[in-house]
Amino acid sequence: MEYVYAALILNETGEEINEDNITGVLEAAGVDVEESRVKALVAALEDVDIEEAIDTAAAAPAAAAGGSAAAAGEGDEAEEADDEEEEEADDEEEEDDDGDGGEGLGELFG
Repeated sequence: MEYVYAALILNETGEEINEDNITGVLEAAGVDVEESRVKALVAALEDVDIEEAIDTAAAAPAAAAGGSAAAAGEGDEAEEADDEEEEEADDEEEEDDDGDGGEGLGELFG
């Protein structure tokens, strides 16, 4: 993970992401640098737009939460609706349990 952090530091400071710079950052942080990992990282990041990748990653939690920042105002209403749906589902489960008469493993094996 520290290798990726080194690349992010270099990107943030506007420095070129190359083997020498990544090695320098890692050594400054006291990391025992593995040359093969540095080469693999530089090769993997060769055609990557880091800013775009960061923006995409930052947008992913918002999408998973149900939409963009514009939908944030609707979040309270959606949360209340979800709570009501959960309560209704819980009530239905309780009703189903009440009519069975059997409980636990005995119900499975008759």
